[in-house]
Amino acid sequence: MAKFFGKMKEKVTVIYHVNISKKSQKDSNFLLDKNKMKKELGLKQKEVNKLIAENGYNEIETKKISGFLKFIRWFVSPIALMLLAAAILSLFIDKIFDFYFILFLMLLNFSIGFWQEKKADNAIEKLSQKLAVKVKIFRDGKWRLVESRLIVLGDVIELGSGDIVPADVEILESKNLSINEAALTGESLPKEKNQGEKCFSGSFVVLGWARCRVVATGKNTYFGKILISIDQTVRRSLLEKDILNISKWLSFLSLAAVAILSVVFYFKQKPLGEIITLDLGLIIAGIPISLPTVMTIIISFGVLDLAKKKTIVRRLSALEDIANVNLLLSDKTGTLTKNEIVVEKIITYGQFSSEQALRWAYFTTQENDRNPINLAVRRKISELKLEKEFKILDFIPFDSVRKRSTAEVLADGQELRIRAGASQVIEPFCVLDEKTKQKFQQDIAYSAQKGYRTVALAIKNHTAGEKKMSLVGLLLFSDSLDKGTKSTLDFIKKSGIKIKMLSGDNQAIVGRIASQLGIEGEVKNREMIEGSLANLPTEDFEKTGAFAEIFPADKYDLVQLAQQRYLVAVTGDGINDLPALKAANVGIAVKNAVDALKSAADLVLVGSGISIIRDAIIESRKIFTRLYTYSIYRMSESFRIIIAILFLGIFYGIYPLTPIQLILLALLNDIPIISLAFNRVKIATKPAHIDAKKRFKESAMFGLVGTLNSFLLVILARNLWHLDWSFIQTLFFLKLTVSGHLLIYVVHTKKHWWRFLPSREVIWATAATQIVASLFAFFGLFMQPISLGWIIFIWLWALVWMQILDFLKRPQK
Repeated sequence: MAKFFGKMKEKVTVIYHVNISKKSQKDSNFLLDKNKMKKELGLKQKEVNKLIAENGYNEIETKKISGFLKFIRWFVSPIALMLLAAAILSLFIDKIFDFYFILFLMLLNFSIGFWQEKKADNAIEKLSQKLAVKVKIFRDGKWRLVESRLIVLGDVIELGSGDIVPADVEILESKNLSINEAALTGESLPKEKNQGEKCFSGSFVVLGWARCRVVATGKNTYFGKILISIDQTVRRSLLEKDILNISKWLSFLSLAAVAILSVVFYFKQKPLGEIITLDLGLIIAGIPISLPTVMTIIISFGVLDLAKKKTIVRRLSALEDIANVNLLLSDKTGTLTKNEIVVEKIITYGQFSSEQALRWAYFTTQENDRNPINLAVRRKISELKLEKEFKILDFIPFDSVRKRSTAEVLADGQELRIRAGASQVIEPFCVLDEKTKQKFQQDIAYSAQKGYRTVALAIKNHTAGEKKMSLVGLLLFSDSLDKGTKSTLDFIKKSGIKIKMLSGDNQAIVGRIASQLGIEGEVKNREMIEGSLANLPTEDFEKTGAFAEIFPADKYDLVQLAQQRYLVAVTGDGINDLPALKAANVGIAVKNAVDALKSAADLVLVGSGISIIRDAIIESRKIFTRLYTYSIYRMSESFRIIIAILFLGIFYGIYPLTPIQLILLALLNDIPIISLAFNRVKIATKPAHIDAKKRFKESAMFGLVGTLNSFLLVILARNLWHLDWSFIQTLFFLKLTVSGHLLIYVVHTKKHWWRFLPSREVIWATAATQIVASLFAFFGLFMQPISLGWIIFIWLWALVWMQILDFLKRPQK
C-alpha cells in the first residue's frame, strides 16, 4: 500500500458510474463541428467486444459474499462451535428440548446479523443503480447512447455541461471547457482544460464542451487500483473484540470447571450419564450463549433509530466504535462546505453601492448559465430580491480566451456597457487615480491571501466607446459553509473529540474555512512538510489544525499516523477521501459522496450536512454504555453460577440445578436483557473507554458476593432446614433468576440504584420474567413446586443481598 501511494504524483481519481444531463445531450447538437466526425476515429462493435473481454467492464467489481459463505464463516467461529458442542451433547444424552433450544439461539444470532447487513447492502445497491446511466459515444460511424459500464479503451465520447466524466480521458478538442475536480482533489473551484490534457473519472463538466478519447477504464484507472488494493480490510470494533474476549474467558472458566468436576465425580464412581449431565449444565451456564445475540439486538435498535434520522449504518459495530473515537479527520469541500460557490463579499469604489455592483454583475450572466460564478450572482440577486428588469442590446459571454464577459443593456433609462472578469483583464479598461489603483491592488492581494475567487466589474455609458470605463467593484466568491456545520463541530469538540481538517484546496482557502469553523491550530500546506506525512513528528501533528494542498496518499498517511495515538473517524465525499476513510476506525460518507465512497463507508449520511454525526455520537455512546453494563452483568452472573455450581458439586456431590432449569434460567435472564436496548443511560461527555481491569474487579466482586449468598442459601436449606435436593434446586433456580435481574438495577448506574432507575421497558421486562419464574416455581413446571411463603422468602433474600451489592460498589452521590 505504501509503495503504491508513493508513486502518486497527481490528485486524480476514478468513479465508474456517471450521470449525463439531458441538457448536455441537446446542447451537443450545435457545439463545434461534431457531425463531421470521421468514421475511423470511433471504434467498431467487434473491437468493443474484444476490449471488454480483455479488460472487463468500466466498473470496479466489489467482492460479494454469498449468504451460504457468511453462514459457514459464522458457523466455524469459536462461540458457534461451543454452542454446537453443547447442542450435540444434549442430543447424546437424550435432552431433545435442550438440543433444539440451543440450535434456536444459534440461528437467531446469525439471522439478526445477516438481516441487518443485507438491509444495509440493499440500500447501497439502490444508491449505485441511480448513478448508473448512459454516455454519448461515437461507434460504427455514428453517435449513440451507451451504458457507462460498456465504455472501453479507445472510445471517443462527448461531454457537455453537467456531465460526469465516466472514465480517464484525453481531450481531443474542446471549447470553453471548465472541469470541477472537487471529488478528486478537494479543490472547490473549477479548472480550465484544453486539448491534450487529461480529465479523470469522478470530475464533472461545469462549462463548455469536449470530445475525448478514453485512456483507462474500471480497475485499470489510476484510482481503480487503489480501490482494489484497500478493499481487503476487515475491521472489528473495540467492544466487539472485548465481547469476544469475555466469551473466551467465560468459556475457558466453564471448561476448567467441567474438567475439575468430571475428575471429582469419576473418582466418586458416578455414572457416565450423570457426569455428562453435570458437564452439560456447566457448559450451558458458562458459555454466553445469547451474548452475541443480545449485543446485535441492542445495536440494531440503535441502527433503526439512526435510520429515522437519515443515516445508513453499513457496519453494525461501527456504532460501538464511534463511542470510542477521539479524533475526527474531516474533508473540507463537500463535507464541511456545500461545494457551492456564493458571493461572500462585495468591495466597491467611488460612489457605487454594493446593490449596484450586484445588479450590474447580474446583467453579465445568462439564465441557463452553468458557470458557478454566474450562478452565485444570480442566487444572490434572488436572495436579496433586487430589481432585475433590463433589456439586453448585445452580449458576449465569458470564455477561456477573453477571460471576461461583456453586456450592453438598457437599464434605468440608459444604455450601459458592463464588463466582468479577471481583475488583471478589467483594470486596463478603467481610468483609475493613484489612490483608487493602490486600494484596488490591496483588495486583490487581500482576496488572494484569504483564498477568495474575485471578479472585477467596470461600467460606462454605451455611447462613449470601450476605453475609460469606471471601476465599480470586486465581487469575492467562496465555497459556502453547510448550515449547522459550526454548531456540530462545537458539539463534537465538547464531546472530547479533536478535529483536524484535510483538504486538497489551497492554504488560504483552508485557513479561512478553519477560522470560520473554529478549528484551532496551524494551517500547513504540503510544501511546508518534508518527506512522507506518515513520519510527521507528533508535536507537529498535534499543533496543526488543518492540512492544505495534500494528496489522497497524504490523507492515508495522516490516518495511519493518528491511529498510533487516537481512534480515528474520517468524513469525506470524494474518491480522494477513500484511502483515508477505509483505513480509519470509522469511515463516514456524506450525502453527496460518490458511489464508491458510500460503498466503502461504515456510515452513510443521507441527510444534508454533517449534523447527523451529532446523533451518531449520542446513539453510539448510549449503545456503548448499555453493552458495557450488560458485559458486567454477564460476567458477574456467569462467574457466580460457574463457581457456585463447581464448589457445591465438589462439597455435596450433587448438581444444584437440573439441565432444564439451566435452560430456563438462561432464557429468563436474557429476555429482559433485550430491553436494555431502550434502557435509560447517562450519556458520556467524552469518548468511551473500556477499563478491563476495573470491570473485572467489579464483575468479580458482584460474582463472589453472589456465590457467597448462593452457598449460604444452600447450606441453610440442606444442613439447617434439611430440605431435599429437588426442593433446594427450585429455591436455587428462583434465587438465581430474581437476584440476577435485580443486579441489572445495581450495575446500570454509578449512583444508588433507586436514584437512577432503569427505563420503563427494563422495569417491566425484569418484573415480568421474575413473576414468570415465580409461577414456574409455585406450580412446579419442570421442577418441584414450592409454597408462596418460600417464594416471598426468596424475594426478600434477593432484595437484602441487592442492598449489600449496592453498598459495595461505592455509589456516587
